[in-house]
Amino acid sequence: MSRAFVFPGQGAQTIGMGKALAEIYPAARAVFDEVDTALGEPLSKLIWEGDIAELTLTANAQPALMATSIAAMRALGEEGVEVTAAAFVAGHSLGEYSALCAAGALGLADTARLLRIRGKAMQQAVPVGEGAMAAILGLGLAEVIEIAAEAAQGEVCAAANDNDPAQVVVSGTRAAVERAAVIAKEKGAKRALMLPVSAPFHCALMQPAAEAMAEALAGVEIGTPRVPLVANVRAEAVSYPEEIRALLVEQVTHSVRWRESVQWMAAQGVTEIWEIGAGKALSGMVKRIEKSIVVRAVGSPEDVAAAAASLDG
Repeated sequence: MSRAFVFPGQGAQTIGMGKALAEIYPAARAVFDEVDTALGEPLSKLIWEGDIAELTLTANAQPALMATSIAAMRALGEEGVEVTAAAFVAGHSLGEYSALCAAGALGLADTARLLRIRGKAMQQAVPVGEGAMAAILGLGLAEVIEIAAEAAQGEVCAAANDNDPAQVVVSGTRAAVERAAVIAKEKGAKRALMLPVSAPFHCALMQPAAEAMAEALAGVEIGTPRVPLVANVRAEAVSYPEEIRALLVEQVTHSVRWRESVQWMAAQGVTEIWEIGAGKALSGMVKRIEKSIVVRAVGSPEDVAAAAASLDG
């Protein structure tokens, strides 16, 4: 059975995530300690005891979700499951950094610092309230691309996340995204939901953040991942470090091609996908994209033990 390990993006955060892992697995606890040191602040205290509104701030959510994913990965390691038990790794938006860290291409401290910079840069790229994102449910990518183009009217509106066959997220200036939501409903969308996000991710408005990431990534060592990364921008596997560096910059302003990424992995023979870290959002998407793939969420000590046991059979 060929499997892939995938890592969640923003929206999966909850107060208390990863705490049980840290209490049981010393390697998981060490992850949170190292991230706290790298950032020069007790992020773990915010994750485990803090206010959800503060945790949801992009600059906090990004390193927090990564830390939780890597803690789960290191807990798996304590149970004898290495990243090489997967044929591929992939992550949704910020999850791509978690995937690269899990695969040994990025160091943990570097990953935490990069995500803090990425979160701040994405937040600062567009003044709060000027950008927006909306999930269009019930229409495919091609239809949503047409709707975004019609809604733009000289402003920015683009398909930002192609999540699954019936969910595409648009991003851009608030007025354009609101127009897209109205047009989508007129064209038969089941729902068009404005999302509670603080910035319009994965569109041209993020160009200042892309430039900040190009500068930040230039100073960081990227190694060859132990297993190939299925990149958001390409929806296929990459392993060459300089290509990964360029794609991480491109990813800030380009669409997350999640549906195509899962389809690509299925075409390579992947039959099982483990979602490593907080929540089960990606598991739901995978089921809607490729019903034949078996999904497993690995976010708690019980999940870790069950996942490790599944490989012993």
